[in-house]
Amino acid sequence: MKLELLELGQETEQLSLCRISLILGVYSSNNLVDTFCRIVRKLLRTQCSILGFYKEPYLWHSSPAGFHALQTPANLGVWTYLQHFDYIDQRHPEYAGLSAYVKSQGVEHERLVAFNLKVSDSHTVGQVIFFDDQTSAFEEEDLVLVKEFTDGLVRLIRLHEDYNELKELYEQQCALNFSKTKFFQIIAHDLRAPFHGLLGFSEVLAQERDTLDETSIQNIADYLYDNAQATYNLLESLLTWAMAEGGRFIYHPINFELSQSSKIVCDVLKSLAVKKQVELIDNVPAGLKVHADINMITSVIQNLVSNALKFTPVNQQCKVTISAKLEDDAVVVSVQDMGIGMTQEQIDKLFVPNLVVSVRGTAQEKGAGLGLVLCKRFVDLNHGRIHVESKEGCGSTFHVYLPKVTHEHQALTVEKHHAEN
Repeated sequence: MKLELLELGQETEQLSLCRISLILGVYSSNNLVDTFCRIVRKLLRTQCSILGFYKEPYLWHSSPAGFHALQTPANLGVWTYLQHFDYIDQRHPEYAGLSAYVKSQGVEHERLVAFNLKVSDSHTVGQVIFFDDQTSAFEEEDLVLVKEFTDGLVRLIRLHEDYNELKELYEQQCALNFSKTKFFQIIAHDLRAPFHGLLGFSEVLAQERDTLDETSIQNIADYLYDNAQATYNLLESLLTWAMAEGGRFIYHPINFELSQSSKIVCDVLKSLAVKKQVELIDNVPAGLKVHADINMITSVIQNLVSNALKFTPVNQQCKVTISAKLEDDAVVVSVQDMGIGMTQEQIDKLFVPNLVVSVRGTAQEKGAGLGLVLCKRFVDLNHGRIHVESKEGCGSTFHVYLPKVTHEHQALTVEKHHAEN
């Protein structure tokens, strides 16, 4: 067997899986792995080294010829020799077995020394061996010094890991603070306008009641009702979004028939479809089940259908269709409309919390601008994904991919659902 050295780049496609190696900069100008190996090779007066970290797809070969990668062999056995020891050299009772094993992996040598990169007695991050074609034994004093140096490398790895963990927590906190700030900005922006209208017309109704005829009073009452309803819906969406961002939703997945959700949605939105003279079609097949949170998925479908109706023209024999099918390892739910469609710029901004008042529907319906943000949040919580196909003037189709059922004993049947309600 001969070692097959790989150049960093296209030959190391799995580099992203090398977490510790990347922390130590193997793919950068500040390559601490190569620096460590070169210093120790000089200290031990040896030519080559191979270093590997636990469960990473590549080992790292360092020599005067340069720094290269090696594909990690399946069931790498160096650990079985080193697990109880700090290092093994020619004076160690396990040396003969380790040397024979290393040679069987294509590492030809006359002498070698292997060090265990130990975090504790029960935890190691990897191993490193130094080898060449010389026959003299390594000096004990040098090996002790190298052992201290390897301990320093392990401490450096732990520091980098702690730093990365703290950095991730910091970024999460920044994201959470940003979400809170955006939440309050949306409240301030989106509630100001409707309240101006509510206060203004309420004042007219309170102070000028005697000067108004019945038609004017009815118009003001209709406006106040519509505006109050829209403001309430906005508050409800804002609260739902805030709860989702704050992690307060309890994800409770079950197996249930998708037609349960589509039927609920069609029953709720039937009156809106009739009002706009749009045909609402439920093509979700009976018996098709998903493993998800039924309340979240019903909310997602309702948001998508509500949006589809909102942007479908009035009285033009248009249709909004809900369908679903099994595709590979997922169930795909689709909501298709024959509405005004979207530009690519609009599509790119769909799932981003928007500080601008949302686009009005074809019948001047108002929206909070948060429905699709909530949809994406709920779909993510259910380990799914959502995307849209749309073209301006040609309608839109939203596709939601959800986990299919794997264990039938968890299924919630239609009859059981009705009984529990």
